[in-house]
Amino acid sequence: MTTIYSSAALKTRQREVKDAALHDVVHITENGNGAFVLMSEEIFERRLQEAAEGAAYEERLRACLRNGRADIEEGRYVEGMEAFSDALDKRLARHG
Repeated sequence: MTTIYSSAALKTRQREVKDAALHDVVHITENGNGAFVLMSEEIFERRLQEAAEGAAYEERLRACLRNGRADIEEGRYVEGMEAFSDALDKRLARHG
């Protein structure tokens, strides 16, 4: 659940806002509109790590798709289970 406080709460309920920010991202509003986010450094680092891991995963996925498309364009594919089985047997024989 999203924790939201008004900017006035930073002054009047500072301990409560800080305690909430120790456990999750806290959204701070001004005039009813989102203005800031507050979180502990630990949560910030974890979110950065998650974002970096997600970006790395997406890049690996894009590379796999590029390689797959290149394989298709170059004719490096087989159709059907029998052809796949034969190609796999040949590959395994080559690489021991």
